[in-house]
Amino acid sequence: MTENASTRPLHRLEPPLTTKNYLLHKLYLRQEFAECLKLIEEMLKEHQGLCEYPIYVKALIMQHNGRIQESLQLFQAATCLNPDNKDNLKQVGRSLYLLGKHKAAIEVYEETTKLAGPDDWEIHHNIGLCHMYLKDYDQAIESFQRANNIHRHDTTYLQLGKVHTLREDFKAAINVYLEALEFSPENPELLTTIGLLYLRIGENFRAFDYLGNSMTHDPRNAKTILAAGSIIQDHSDMDVALVKYRVAAVQTPNSAQLWNNIGMCFFGKQRYVAAVASLKRALYLDPFEWITSYNLGLVHLNTGQYASAFHYFSAAINLKPDFPSSYMYLAITLGRLDDFENACSAYEKAIEMESDHLFHLNYALTLFNNDEIERAKHSIE
Repeated sequence: MTENASTRPLHRLEPPLTTKNYLLHKLYLRQEFAECLKLIEEMLKEHQGLCEYPIYVKALIMQHNGRIQESLQLFQAATCLNPDNKDNLKQVGRSLYLLGKHKAAIEVYEETTKLAGPDDWEIHHNIGLCHMYLKDYDQAIESFQRANNIHRHDTTYLQLGKVHTLREDFKAAINVYLEALEFSPENPELLTTIGLLYLRIGENFRAFDYLGNSMTHDPRNAKTILAAGSIIQDHSDMDVALVKYRVAAVQTPNSAQLWNNIGMCFFGKQRYVAAVASLKRALYLDPFEWITSYNLGLVHLNTGQYASAFHYFSAAINLKPDFPSSYMYLAITLGRLDDFENACSAYEKAIEMESDHLFHLNYALTLFNNDEIERAKHSIE
């Protein structure tokens, strides 16, 4: 007795589909996305859109191309076809995370644990990321620690340390990174991050030690070179710092922070034209970085261009109104522009924020130069 088409078992359709899945997988790994999408459309047309893997791969391509909303819809379609596939749900969660819908992403990841079980470190890591962006730092720390208890990963340690850094608990962040270093002693990113944190708490020698160690493993890491160069620059060795920055400039020519530091090296060498050119390049690359405007103000004040200095100090204050030195230098600039009253107001604002002896001294000098002798005495006292 012969089988007709209607009585053949459905699994006879699977071999050609599986073969095409393999080809699709190869094309995706080679990043031949145009060919991938062409094959996907053929497969979807052939199987009336009811094939999970092509939809999944198409969603990955959309995600890679930054079309996150489309990728979310495709991953949701793949989940409808196979609700028991944890990878589909994970990607739904990731798409929601990339769209900034962190609470929805957490709900999806928690649903995924029912399929994957409680021992999937990646899910807990991703939940931690969502909590971090929601500024729920306690929950984020708990999730990252849970992920590390299941399986240690450098990425989890880096994010856990980042949470402590966001809370300004730098010692706790350093301890996390030092623990990570026990398992990955040659990881340049960990070494650099520890160095930067030591730099942040003022322990420059320990910072330089870790940064130097990082550069032995990755001598062209621009982030490390920049940090090491800034320490050298702080010790007034401008020429050596510029040599370091030249190496970093090859790797990251569009780094605003790099050009800011180069500019201040030239300022330290009293090469003011080069300093202004470098700082203006930094400002072009990142116009909202307050320190660049502040530094441009310093250079113009030093060269007697008081109107320009006023402009840049005002911009720095607008971007970061809680930095008292900006008010002091603005006050000096206003004094040079013969705006005595506003200069006094700027000094008083700086002193109100921080009672630094330099603020009082400069205020007293300005008062003395304007024949306010009694007020000058009072300021020094």
